Amino acid sequence: MDRPPGKRTCLYDTEQLDRVVADMARQAAGLLNGRDKVAVIGILRRGAPLADRLTALLTGRYGMPPPLRLDLSIKRYADDLSLLYPETRLTEQAQHAALDLAAYTLVVVDDVLYTGHSLLRAIEYLARKQPAEIRVVTLADRGATLLPLRTDVVGVRLDIAPADIIECNVPPYEPAFRIELLQPQRA
Repeated sequence: MDRPPGKRTCLYDTEQLDRVVADMARQAAGLLNGRDKVAVIGILRRGAPLADRLTALLTGRYGMPPPLRLDLSIKRYADDLSLLYPETRLTEQAQHAALDLAAYTLVVVDDVLYTGHSLLRAIEYLARKQPAEIRVVTLADRGATLLPLRTDVVGVRLDIAPADIIECNVPPYEPAFRIELLQPQRA
C-alpha cells in the first residue's frame, strides 16, 4: 500500500513502544485481577497484533491463564483518515455469531482512538453478547473523540492538529513497531 505523502516525524520507536505496551499490560493485569473468564478482542487491522502482544505479556509476565482471543473487522476510515463508509461497518465472522460471551470480561484492543466511531460499533456489537464487563485498551488516544467514550488503558495521549494523522506502524503490517506523526502534504 502506498503511504500518503507528507512530512513524517517518529514520535515513538520500537524500544519506546515496547515499554509503553509493557506498562499497558501492567495496567490491564490490574483491571483483570481475579477475573476467571477473559476474552481479548483485537480490532482489525492493527489492534489484532497489539492484542497478541498484550495477551503474551498478560500470560507470560502476569501469569494470567490464556484468554479467549478474537478479532473484529470494523471499517470506517482508510489509514489516511479519508472516509471509506458513511457508517461504521462491522463484518461479523461466522464463528462469532453464536459465541457465548456471557460472564466474560472483554478487553477490546485498538491502535488509535480518534473519533470513536469504530470503538462504539465494537462495543455495541459486543454488548449484545451480554458480557460481565467491557474494558478498552488503546495504544494511542488522540483526545479528539466525538462520542462519549473513554479508554481504561491508554498507551500514549497525543494532542495533535486535526488535519494531522497518527500512524501506528505495527508488524506484521509494517516492518517496524513505531508511531509516526504525518503532516499531510497540502495542495
